[in-house]
Amino acid sequence: MRATRLLAAAAFVLPTPCPAAHGAGVAQDRAPDASVAGGGTLPPGWHARADKNKPLADAMIVRKGDGMHVTLGPAVVLWRDPHRASGNYRVVATFTQNANPRHPEGYGLFIGGSHLADAQNRYTYFLVRGDGKFLVKRRITGDSTAEVTNGWTDSDAVATADSAGKATNELGILVRKGKVSFQVNGKEVFSAKAADLDAQGMVGYRVNHTLDVQLGALGIRKL
Repeated sequence: MRATRLLAAAAFVLPTPCPAAHGAGVAQDRAPDASVAGGGTLPPGWHARADKNKPLADAMIVRKGDGMHVTLGPAVVLWRDPHRASGNYRVVATFTQNANPRHPEGYGLFIGGSHLADAQNRYTYFLVRGDGKFLVKRRITGDSTAEVTNGWTDSDAVATADSAGKATNELGILVRKGKVSFQVNGKEVFSAKAADLDAQGMVGYRVNHTLDVQLGALGIRKL
């Protein structure tokens, strides 16, 4: 099937102020994106939005198996219009990082998305990365983010990358009875009150810059 041309929509994200202990994370946020050949298209029915006004021509996103293979310059979020979740639900997908990035970067899920294609976009996102850490943050009205966890957090539930940079992790987010549970490989690593997060709306993938990741099929189950 012919891929559809990506719209050049993007948003700028200000680095979240961090204490000195998280200084390395801020430096990574400012690291340059990679140039990617063959980008600029999406599988039919999918939408993407890049951070920091980076050109989507440097995002290669193709169908592979029951999911997608992404090779990225800029960080992106990916979604389909039917992928909405409200009330009590669980969303889950398996991710395989295929190669070592320039520095540890995160991949995972988002929930509670709204206005994803414009500057008012909001969502809650849950990422893991190859050094065995996870992160939960909120994106608030396009230009800013707010930490939910205290930066990147170690967890033995996260499969770490091997010497070639490969790692496979299943991420799940369970929203039920006013609580949001964030799970890695079947183990809860963090929870929060649903009222404190964006938890109702679009769901999809978020993959940070310079990564090469296989995205498994997105499962959404109403509870």
